[in-house]
Amino acid sequence: MALQAGIVGLPNVGKSTLFNALTAAGAESANYPFCTIEPNVGVITVPDERLERLQAVIATKKVIPAVVEIVDIAGLVRGASKGEGLGNQFLGNIRATNAILHVVRCFDDDDIEHVEGSVDPLRDIETIETELLLADLDTATKRRDRFSKTAKSGDKDAKFHLAVAERLLELFDQGLPARAGEWSDEEWKSVREAQVITSKPVLYVCNVDEGSAATGNAHAEKVAAYAAERGAGCIVLSGAIEAEIAEIEDPEEQAVFLEEIGLSESGLARMAREVYALLGYQTYFTAGEKEIRAWTVKEGATAPQAAGVIHSDFERGFIKAEVYRLEDLEELGSEAGLKAAGKLRIEGKAYVVQDGDVMHFRFNV
Repeated sequence: MALQAGIVGLPNVGKSTLFNALTAAGAESANYPFCTIEPNVGVITVPDERLERLQAVIATKKVIPAVVEIVDIAGLVRGASKGEGLGNQFLGNIRATNAILHVVRCFDDDDIEHVEGSVDPLRDIETIETELLLADLDTATKRRDRFSKTAKSGDKDAKFHLAVAERLLELFDQGLPARAGEWSDEEWKSVREAQVITSKPVLYVCNVDEGSAATGNAHAEKVAAYAAERGAGCIVLSGAIEAEIAEIEDPEEQAVFLEEIGLSESGLARMAREVYALLGYQTYFTAGEKEIRAWTVKEGATAPQAAGVIHSDFERGFIKAEVYRLEDLEELGSEAGLKAAGKLRIEGKAYVVQDGDVMHFRFNV
């Protein structure tokens, strides 16, 4: 399951620098707006120490972690909802992602031009979120007009989608994003079908100077408070520091470098995990002689749905799942030990997958 998060923000806030550091994809980075014109897509792994623990018991040469696709999208400017700058392209690209990583400039540097002339993170956030709201206002207006015509004929589906569109417009008139509304499952499905940008969860990424990477600064504190008021996520990192970390290939040397600057892990690790939490995903594992692999499922997924992540045939022909916990494997030393101790469970179609389950599926098609 490919999770895709889009890095967005005003020009020159450090999006491409961060993207390069996290993915080593080599996106062009320059001190002028729109240096990233086509969306660059890279893949970052989700660090998970449980993979190493599994490999310590089940010897295999191939270990495949879960991944998140990161899309670096062209910088947005005031007026983008009306097509200013690369507005139309930006809005189209961001609609295709699952979540928004909103990079906010939280560092002062006279050598790096700010598109608005000064550093003010809350103003910058407001600029982007206003443009997204205006774009969604246009989308919801068109959707209302479209369904109002068929709703007059008594079409129930049209009436339903019309009501959702009207509620969206009420939210937008109050300056609130779609995610701020209270929606039933069916209503939320209609919102998502409309490709409303402000329905996507947001993680604010405070890009600070190198000296503030471990402690943050006054700019980042303002963003954190703003995010907390809105129930959004927020992390602090330094794109410059992350670029340095990316150049260190040896894991032990990376750990030493991080310790020296007061960090326990890189921004990559924190960012990837935050995206997972943001989207409500969790991990289960498959482990055998050929490979150990992490798979991504929505919280609350059943065993057949988890099997379907591997292949649709697995879900269609699902019979049962053999399930055990890593902690039990470490204690008992092998799957044979698990069976002997009654720790290898047989679960059916109704089983709800738990984060960290190790699973083996039986199916027939």
